[in-house]
Amino acid sequence: MRQDATTPPEATEPRDRTDGVLQRRFGPKGDDGARRPDAKSTGFGRVIIAIYGIFALSAGVRSAYQIAMQFGVAPLAYLLSLFSAVVYVLAAVALTRRGAAWHRVASAAVVVELAGVLGIGLWTYLAPDLFADETVWSHFGQGYGFIPLVLPVVGLLWLWRTRPNREPAVLHPEDKEHA
Repeated sequence: MRQDATTPPEATEPRDRTDGVLQRRFGPKGDDGARRPDAKSTGFGRVIIAIYGIFALSAGVRSAYQIAMQFGVAPLAYLLSLFSAVVYVLAAVALTRRGAAWHRVASAAVVVELAGVLGIGLWTYLAPDLFADETVWSHFGQGYGFIPLVLPVVGLLWLWRTRPNREPAVLHPEDKEHA
């Protein structure tokens, strides 16, 4: 492409056709050209997202099968398992999305999950006759190695650590010499 007075210099450089698609798909780039990741979905956050995805899939498939094939046996337990699957899906999706609004959605989903695990876990001990079959959150997630009890606590700690309005550490003047 020829450059004239009306053509900006960057228009003469070869451009990858996928640049716009990648920009929309993976988010805006920083000043250095690298993608600016959302802290909650990087590093350890990816492990948390994977666990939420696995729980969403396992709780969803299990509850869908139970509702379809044996709903009359334990309707409360199966509906609660379906609800837990929806919470896991929402948490997993919200953890992968960028921005403060999605951070709040993820936080709300994880708080609902924690309340569900604690409430259903306690309820299954206080009124076991209401639960003819187990839910994901029965007995505080005992059937799943208590991961349903630990996961929301870890998730909330991670969300707190990666909150979008978190102030960066401020160095005091005497600390700048050592930085």
